[in-house]
Amino acid sequence: MNLISANRISLIVILFLNLIHTSSAKEIRVCNDCQPSTLSQAIAMSEDGDMIILQSGYYKEHDIVVDKQVSIIGEGNPVIDVGLKGNGISIIKPNVLVKGLTIKNIDVNYLSELSGIKIDYAENCVIEDNILDLTFFGIYISGSKNCKVRGNTITGVAKTESSSGNGIHLWKCSEIQVDNNRISGHRDGIYLEFVSSSSISENYSTQNLRYGLHFMFSDGNNYTSNTFDKNGAGVAVMYSKNIVMKGNTFQNNWGDASYGILLKELYDGVMENNVFFKNTIGIYLEGSNRIEMINNDFIENGWAMNILGNSEDNKIIGNNFVNNTFDISSNSSRNYNLYSGNYWDKYKGYDINRDGVGDVPYRPVSLFSLVLEKSPESIVMLRSIIVDLLDAMEKIVPSIIPETLIDEQPRITKSEHDKHKQPS
Repeated sequence: MNLISANRISLIVILFLNLIHTSSAKEIRVCNDCQPSTLSQAIAMSEDGDMIILQSGYYKEHDIVVDKQVSIIGEGNPVIDVGLKGNGISIIKPNVLVKGLTIKNIDVNYLSELSGIKIDYAENCVIEDNILDLTFFGIYISGSKNCKVRGNTITGVAKTESSSGNGIHLWKCSEIQVDNNRISGHRDGIYLEFVSSSSISENYSTQNLRYGLHFMFSDGNNYTSNTFDKNGAGVAVMYSKNIVMKGNTFQNNWGDASYGILLKELYDGVMENNVFFKNTIGIYLEGSNRIEMINNDFIENGWAMNILGNSEDNKIIGNNFVNNTFDISSNSSRNYNLYSGNYWDKYKGYDINRDGVGDVPYRPVSLFSLVLEKSPESIVMLRSIIVDLLDAMEKIVPSIIPETLIDEQPRITKSEHDKHKQPS
């Protein structure tokens, strides 16, 4: 028998075995008056490839372990009430689908990350269209790869950071997609640590105590078209590199130390077509280098950007700065970043040749913002005549502000950026 014939026979055998496996898969229906009457019973009697249908009803069950490669689908919004007794569903096998369930009442536990749905070291799992209500951690994924978390509504009632978990928590994962979820009432809406090659898109994260999105030591990820609204702070990106951030909205993140986004020791990132609206500080950079901030809108923030002196080789190009109290603030008299082609509504220059670029360079750092860096309590003078006098002094003695922090080509009119997804 030649090699080609042997390969054909092997392929036929594999296809035949797959056909047998598929045809042997069965559907198991669970209801209060059925046998099985619980999800755990259904999993125990299932085999890989089976589909478990949890019919409409109210099920009091906890610590459900999915140790088969099955699909679990809710029919008519069944409710699993964990009753503050442990975890909801724990997945320890690959290729598991959990869809259409309501899981509620996960207790606070300071020693264990009790969760509505947990995935431990499993690949190719999908968590879709579920409601997780009054959970400590909503969805917790560790040591896993190529999983999808989409279309879920995750609601908590966090009182303090120490007594609350995260809505979606990823630890030591790769190739995870977190799409179109609504998260509120947790410590962090979405949290990533040691996560790579993953995407966070079209989520709405609101009213979380600390951050709408928080990730650390997580390289090569991207997040797009998300909305972070009314959180303690919008987003924190720390100790990471190669991050792409596009089309997001950071809004109403307002407080004494609240940011649209905090970048701390981030290297080689892109921030493009984002909207920063009504945040205490739109972007705060600390020790972050080689970030391209292009075509973003900064509207009605306290500070549009606060860039510390240890952040270098960043490019701030083509952005719109509109109705911010302060556009740029820094704690350094030196500047190692590029500003070019931005629109500044405070710019009073002219454009004689009408090429859309101001003929006079613009210095976006105000003298009063430098005073605030040295003496924050001076904010009480914000609307006083003293600020007007400082502005006049700044024009007379411009060397007081950072000499190299300058936009050589300020735009006369606002740039038209891509439209941004708004929360529904």
